[in-house]
Amino acid sequence: MCPALSGFWKGWEALLFMPRKLKRHHGHGDFHFITFSCYERRALLGTVRARHLFVKTLEEVRNHRGSLLVGYVVMPEHVHLLVSEPRKGNLAQLVQVLKQRVSRAMRARKRRSPGQLTLKFPNTTGELRRFWQRRYYDFNIYSTKKMREKLEYMHANPIQRRLVAHPRDWPWSSWSFYALSEQGLLKIDPMGGSQASIETDSEKNSPPFQTPKG
Repeated sequence: MCPALSGFWKGWEALLFMPRKLKRHHGHGDFHFITFSCYERRALLGTVRARHLFVKTLEEVRNHRGSLLVGYVVMPEHVHLLVSEPRKGNLAQLVQVLKQRVSRAMRARKRRSPGQLTLKFPNTTGELRRFWQRRYYDFNIYSTKKMREKLEYMHANPIQRRLVAHPRDWPWSSWSFYALSEQGLLKIDPMGGSQASIETDSEKNSPPFQTPKG
């Protein structure tokens, strides 16, 4: 496998073969790289409407819980977040509330606007049991180097999946903040209080986009 794709496939392996007993290390003030996926890895966030709804809900939940958002990407079937531990409650509760609110909002939209979404709720024969997979992947970030690595990985996701040719064409990520100094769809809180402190190497020279090495 070529080096450029190795990091991408490592991320998918984590989603597909997530261990049953995950050890989570909270309470130390670390940043966390969070990954969770839609039910059965289906593209339930495959529409613009669904991704905008997720982003709106993420903003509400992280503000209410007091969590810093350093980076993110919303993909059709999974989500990556780089966040701090919240001031209110813990990280597991933040993820739980976020997933619940998105699921409920999607169900409500389906009831109000039949035919606009491909989801079918509630559970009947041939319909989906839930919106999200039950668990999530959590990786503690201990260094600026690792932070840059995760940002590069997230921002490269839409290109690796061939959804777009350049990350600027996928607005549901934090790429524009680091590459163009633009706020984008969500307020980003860079680690260290300075955008330059975690600016990734490939983003210092935005066009053309350079796929990170694995």
